[in-house]
Amino acid sequence: MAYGTATIPACDKLFGPGNSFVAEAKQQVAQGGAAAIDMPAGPSEVLVIAAAGATPACGAADLVAQAEHGPDSQVLLLTDDAAMLAAVEAEVERQVALLPRQQIARQALSASRLIQVETLDEAFAISNRYAPEHLILALREPRDWLGQVQAAGSVFLGAYTPEALGDYCSGTNHVLPTAGAARAYSGVSVASFQNLISVQSASADGLAAIGGCARIIARAEGLDAHERAVALRMEVAA
Repeated sequence: MAYGTATIPACDKLFGPGNSFVAEAKQQVAQGGAAAIDMPAGPSEVLVIAAAGATPACGAADLVAQAEHGPDSQVLLLTDDAAMLAAVEAEVERQVALLPRQQIARQALSASRLIQVETLDEAFAISNRYAPEHLILALREPRDWLGQVQAAGSVFLGAYTPEALGDYCSGTNHVLPTAGAARAYSGVSVASFQNLISVQSASADGLAAIGGCARIIARAEGLDAHERAVALRMEVAA
């Protein structure tokens, strides 16, 4: 797709999920200038922010579901409630024991963390620094907290929105930034397949107003032809 064949034209943009080999191939394609790619992507990850009143079994299920992706998946839970942390920990152990992919999930969970914070504000501060691929808000009024989300690939609100819906059928694209890339990248969307073309037009008065600025900068850069291209038009306009 990136380079084309005798019968298939090369593409301009190459998007989509894949394993570490796919990610490396996409980055090599992009570095070579053959096609644009969506974003650098690494192992999948989820961060759950849970408060008292959330259902521990549901939070644990989301953690375990993410862990079964692969041994390098990243799984985190932040809560301001000690009882919630303990209950989720017990549920994770109970649920992972039932998995056919138990060995893979346990490898991921061995590097995962359940963290108690002082306040939910602290949880969001940590989340924004981490910039998770998937952020689950297991809170009583999750939409009220959206304003505190500054960096995340995709956000899942409330008890009835498991991350697995986003994987398969809720309608959002599931190609999302990982490894903190959500601070700079967005997930793939319809807009990703579009190019934005800027257009400018100056009148004689507009050229007279800003042309001098362009000439000063051109001289400072030592680009005499740039300055002349502006100066000639300013002379004509005068």
